[in-house]
Amino acid sequence: MRIARRALPLFALPAFAQSDWPNRSVSVVVPWPAGGSTDALVRTLTQHLAASTGQSFVVDNRTGATGTVGHAFVARARGDGYTLLAGTNSTYAIAPHLMGALPYDDSAFAPIMLMATNPQLLVTHPAQPFQNLAQFLAFARANPGRLSFASSGNGGTSHLATELLMQMAGIEMLHVPYRGGGPAAQAQLTGEVQVTFVDAITAIPHMRAGTMRALGVSTAERSALAPDVPTIAEGGLPGFESSTDFALFAPAETPAPLIARVHAVFATTLRDAGVRERLLAQGMTPVVGAMADFRAYQARESAKWGALIRARNIRAG
Repeated sequence: MRIARRALPLFALPAFAQSDWPNRSVSVVVPWPAGGSTDALVRTLTQHLAASTGQSFVVDNRTGATGTVGHAFVARARGDGYTLLAGTNSTYAIAPHLMGALPYDDSAFAPIMLMATNPQLLVTHPAQPFQNLAQFLAFARANPGRLSFASSGNGGTSHLATELLMQMAGIEMLHVPYRGGGPAAQAQLTGEVQVTFVDAITAIPHMRAGTMRALGVSTAERSALAPDVPTIAEGGLPGFESSTDFALFAPAETPAPLIARVHAVFATTLRDAGVRERLLAQGMTPVVGAMADFRAYQARESAKWGALIRARNIRAG
């Protein structure tokens, strides 16, 4: 059964219940396993939130079905501000186009804010003959179907980023999906595949050790952790942009004043110098934007990845 937007309660939450949020424990659902990038981001934020508010913030990892298990759980929760969802663009912008039937629809959630973005690096094994993106693209065009790429799984951010790259560059490579970003990075290290998009925080230690060579950064701007690596747009594909995005949602019935309160509390945390330093060290770029800006960004991302999925005939499994 699909979960859609529920009617607002007959009696809105009293003003004091909104202005003094939080006054008890808050559950932040992460639809991915512990130890991943979303989990790391949320744990950084919740530690600071607990200290600044005096209330506990519990990270609840509810995994499965490309993140949709955790989304469905939050869609069924009360809209009282005490069950929130920390999602990624692979679920909120990609899964609806990729999976077809979902146990909820977009109207089941109230978008709160984009919290951070995470660049990926397109990397290759040092034994490969190409030294930069231009040489890689020339090699791929001259050798159609010869190269393979790893991903964290069908429909994941690394998979879609490579599909976008192939579409824009006019090249084709063999997709080798793995069960998560860790195994995909390991496949790259051992030379099982020729190229892979890897989160910056994972790739940079291997780059410094000489076991990975970076060809480009996926985001519109260079990564502060690897300032000498040009963006893919700079390297020969103008307009290319992809990132792992981390966003905050609440159940749809959550009153607007309470949404504004949650946004304000999280925004204050994201502006904290210590929190920003920790996130930047993990390769993430903190984002503190207006709720309306996030809704517009959501719409653009959904349209972008939906068009790519249809054009490339991508399936979840």
